[in-house]
Amino acid sequence: MTDQLNQLGPLSNAPLGKTSANPDKYSPELLFPIPRSTHRALLRYGNTLPFMGVDIWNAYELSWLGPRGKPEVAIAQIEIPFDSPYMVESKSLKLYLNSLNYERFANAEEVKLRISKDLSVAAKSHVTIALIDPQAWSRLSIEQVEGTSLDRLDVQIEPHDLPNPDWLSSETNAAPVEETLFSHLLRSNCPVTGQPDWASIIISYTGPAINQENLLRYIISYRNHQEFHEHCVEKIFCDIKAKCKTVKLSVYARYTRRGGLDINPFRTDFNTSWPKNKRLARQ
Repeated sequence: MTDQLNQLGPLSNAPLGKTSANPDKYSPELLFPIPRSTHRALLRYGNTLPFMGVDIWNAYELSWLGPRGKPEVAIAQIEIPFDSPYMVESKSLKLYLNSLNYERFANAEEVKLRISKDLSVAAKSHVTIALIDPQAWSRLSIEQVEGTSLDRLDVQIEPHDLPNPDWLSSETNAAPVEETLFSHLLRSNCPVTGQPDWASIIISYTGPAINQENLLRYIISYRNHQEFHEHCVEKIFCDIKAKCKTVKLSVYARYTRRGGLDINPFRTDFNTSWPKNKRLARQ
């Protein structure tokens, strides 16, 4: 998959996997956009996206200078629309945020507006930002996933399995169900560095009951799969939708932090509010 993505997209020019100097001045040009169309062309869903959603990012290493040169810090919560033509490569976002470390701002609102503007230019869509200052950190808490855990199942897994949508199935002759299933065993790999990315995945659906053992096997097989977080969630969504014949479906992954950032893609095919940005224990 890595070779395929590199042939279709500009990943060879991305800062990910390369030695990078720590920026000492504000540098919005560090942001590296990646076209979503490259991956989505491989999903073969037709001319209309089969989902809606958002990519929720949390940036824990944000700092800038106040008017008198004193450093300020905050946690940034970033929402990038699912239909933005571009997403932003994570290391480039880290470098960009580091470039704010020596930039003076009048207040946090000015910082928020600057980041929102720069990310919106990179994504070619309006990106929303919220800043949480240290006085509000005490209100942040670790949450638990609600639903039925797939990890209770003792499934047999082959070490080198790759994701196979044909494993997925559902009870199409039985009465439909409405349930939420989750697993903490999702692991995919960076398409550039090959390094592992861990996540908890939450699947909510209405429709024929999904075979849970096969679903867990499918999820675990992503440990040998190389794609960005957003791409993995969209592939999982499309595979479940096609093979399990769900009436309603949402897929939400909470990835663990890397480089001071965590990325949490959410995709759904029915009108619902975006999920709350609840931090899990491993984040």
